[in-house]
Amino acid sequence: MFTPDSIDVKDERFIPFISQEQIAARISLMGKQLDRDYKDLNPIFIGVLNGSFIFLADLMRHVQIPCEVDFVKLSSYGDQKVSSGNVTTLKKVDARLEGRHIILVEDIVDTGLSINYMLDQMKAHKPASLAVITLLHKKEATVHPVTLEYVGFEIPNAFVLGYGLDYAQQGRNLGQIYILENEK
Repeated sequence: MFTPDSIDVKDERFIPFISQEQIAARISLMGKQLDRDYKDLNPIFIGVLNGSFIFLADLMRHVQIPCEVDFVKLSSYGDQKVSSGNVTTLKKVDARLEGRHIILVEDIVDTGLSINYMLDQMKAHKPASLAVITLLHKKEATVHPVTLEYVGFEIPNAFVLGYGLDYAQQGRNLGQIYILENEK
């Protein structure tokens, strides 16, 4: 796994924040909890692209119940560190969702704008249940109230990348979470 001591993106230095070992241990526990909570329900995990793909892949390797996977793609950041405030859908879910147990999979929830947008979109399909699992939650940054059933790590309101999260499409391939050096 690619886990350098630091990395520079757009002239900013990032340093390790959450190790690959910490991430792996937490995802293992989350998988066990999902196995208990969704036993005999055949949930569908819907990953929010692009950021959630690594988290979702690792999570799927820990979930032992029958389940399905699909993806949706949203845009609200572009190449910036701050959300534009506008969410648009770039790819819709292919699966039929009515009456299904949906688990939305996010890499990070910060303001709550994107996840609330997704929750509204999913509710329109009349699912049997709807839950959110996120690897990271910036609780201090959340301005749109949201219920998160499963949270990997609560983190401060700082910019992070790695493990699927990017900065101008860079850093997704890092094997752990990094934080801006001056924000640690």
